[in-house]
Amino acid sequence: MSKGKVWLVGAGPGDASLITVKGLHCIREANVIVHDRLVNPELIAQAPVHCQIINVGKNPNHHPVPQDQINQILIEHALAGKNVVRLKGGDPYVFGRGGEEAESLAQQQIPFEIIPGISSSIGGLAYAGIPVTHRDYASSFHVVTGHLCQGNEPQNWHALAQIDGTLIILMGMTRQEEICQLLIEGGKSPDTPAAAVMYASQQRQKIAKGTLSTLKDEIERQQLHAPALIVIGKVVNLSEILAFTSTQIDIRNEEPLL
Repeated sequence: MSKGKVWLVGAGPGDASLITVKGLHCIREANVIVHDRLVNPELIAQAPVHCQIINVGKNPNHHPVPQDQINQILIEHALAGKNVVRLKGGDPYVFGRGGEEAESLAQQQIPFEIIPGISSSIGGLAYAGIPVTHRDYASSFHVVTGHLCQGNEPQNWHALAQIDGTLIILMGMTRQEEICQLLIEGGKSPDTPAAAVMYASQQRQKIAKGTLSTLKDEIERQQLHAPALIVIGKVVNLSEILAFTSTQIDIRNEEPLL
């Protein structure tokens, strides 16, 4: 039996319509879909009726399907000659462990392809009216994780405090107060604009805006929780004029584009 193939597909920042054309095509041709917890169910509904759906989603500090087992699931179904879609939120290579999964496939000489997706660190913030760069406010942006693998060196928040560009933190909500305090201790002004965005790009999107010193209170007031994006920098202030979701056209009930 010939080997199948694995497509590592980025599902985008949340809104199902933001997946790429090629990503949607792969879903519609899949024999097996292995998906993460935060993938929009509207995308999984695009799978063929015969497609096997496997949920390997992780909750914070609780991984019911360990990464090694996820790798093995991909390998076993590909060796059985199936077309396998590994459907991941955002982009497969942006804090999505896509690199680890691709490595395991390459070691087994299993054909694979990466279908990039729009990272929530860019697209999700855009839906909140926050451009990650702006000629007047930020000439660079930096995406970091607030949650490192056990045994890894911790983030150097004091060094990150010296960066002038936009700072974007993924998987940092459980440590938000601590991170903001470390950035202040590292030299960032307590008045630096900061925001958190939950359910980015979706109709239920929620935003809390404040400063490094007030973000915790704003998050509590708006009742935000993990998972959510944290963004720090002057570009946060642009959300007052650039937020467009209040006038966004709902296309969910329209005929599919493809």
